[in-house]
Amino acid sequence: MITDKIAVLRLLLITVLSGLIGFERERHGRAAGLRTHMLVGAGSCLMMLTDLHLASVLQNQMHDATRIAAQVVSGIGFLGAGTILRFRASVRGLTTAASLWTVAGLGLAVGAGFYSGAVATTGIVLVVLFAVSRLERAIRKDWYKVLMLESRGSAEDLAEIRKVLSEFDVEIRDFEIKRPETGDVSMVQLHVRLMSQYDEPGILSEVLRLAGTRRAHWV
Repeated sequence: MITDKIAVLRLLLITVLSGLIGFERERHGRAAGLRTHMLVGAGSCLMMLTDLHLASVLQNQMHDATRIAAQVVSGIGFLGAGTILRFRASVRGLTTAASLWTVAGLGLAVGAGFYSGAVATTGIVLVVLFAVSRLERAIRKDWYKVLMLESRGSAEDLAEIRKVLSEFDVEIRDFEIKRPETGDVSMVQLHVRLMSQYDEPGILSEVLRLAGTRRAHWV
C-alpha cells in the first residue's frame, strides 16, 4: 500500500530529476524545455502511482498493473513527435523527443519505487546531453543547419552571400525566399552544410557586412 507521504515524495523526486534534463533542453532554446519535461515526468509518475493504487484497492479482482504504464510509453510518442521538425536538409528535435520519452520512463520508474534505476538513468542522460554532444561535434564530418537572412533578395545579393559562404567552405543545399507584400526586405532561408571546422559567428559577421543584408541568425 502506497501512503500519501510516499506518493508525494515520489512526485517531488521525479520533478527534480526531470527538471534537470529539461534544464539542458531549455538552455538550447528547445520548445520542450524545463516545464514540459517536469510536467511529463510528474504526469507519468502520477499515472504509475494511480495504477499501483488501483492494484491495491482491487486486489481481489482482475487488474493488470502494467496497463496504464504501457499506455504512457506509447502515448508519449505523440508528444515527442510534436517536437520533431523537418527541414529540407535536416531533421531537428529528435534529441528532445528522445529526452521526453526517457523522462516518461523516469516517471514510471519513480512511481513504481525503482529509485536507483531512475537516478542512474538521469545521470546517464545528463552526461549524454552535456558531454557527448562535444564528442559528436568532434567526430562528425559535417553539419546541416539553416541560415535565416533579412535581405533585399536580389540576384546580386544572393551571389554575394553565396560567395561569402563558399569562402568558409559552406555548401548551400537549398534555399527559399519569402518576399513581403510591402517593402523591399525579403526573408531568405538557406539550408546549408557546414564542414567540421567552421566558424558560425565569423560567417554571420561576414554576411552582415554585405550591403543588402539587414539581419542574420542560425536556426
